[in-house]
Amino acid sequence: MSQITLYLDDATQALVEQAAKANGMSKSRWVAEIIRKHAAHEWPQDCLDLAGCFADFPLREDSAATLPADTVRLGF
Repeated sequence: MSQITLYLDDATQALVEQAAKANGMSKSRWVAEIIRKHAAHEWPQDCLDLAGCFADFPLREDSAATLPADTVRLGF
């Protein structure tokens, strides 16, 4: 397991300490969890679970038919 050094101002350090204590974990583990959460390259499962839940949500193909015709553009 690697280690890093973080330089935090006093207010940020206090926030980290409060959040870690509130979540019942060490500061190191709390910071690691935040990094995993925000650096992930995939959608969180709770967002994926919403797929298909909105039957009346317009898809791009459906909404294209309801758009007005494009305006004729002038050439230069």
